[in-house]
Amino acid sequence: MRCARAARSWWRATVAKDWRTDKYLQKLEAFLIVSDGAELYVITGAGDVLEPEHGVAAIGSGGMYALAAARALMDGPLPAEEIARRAMAIAADICVYTNGNLTVEKIGG
Repeated sequence: MRCARAARSWWRATVAKDWRTDKYLQKLEAFLIVSDGAELYVITGAGDVLEPEHGVAAIGSGGMYALAAARALMDGPLPAEEIARRAMAIAADICVYTNGNLTVEKIGG
């Protein structure tokens, strides 16, 4: 189990290392949500890797609203993309700084 988990999570260390050492990424003050489909992480502008609680992550000005909405929707039979879209729509209705336009990028399947 330990070896399989380490093999799956090599990308987490690689992305964090690149963020800390890359000439342009070092100056980027942003957060990035990354996932391999099994695990979910938030990478900070300093290159720190954080594992969110409850398997849900949100960033940005309306992030806490989106996080609350996503956690409420997690109990239903909805797929991850639909949860993300609905949570962002709720956040956009609550927070004037949250844009309602959403682009979802899927890797694979």
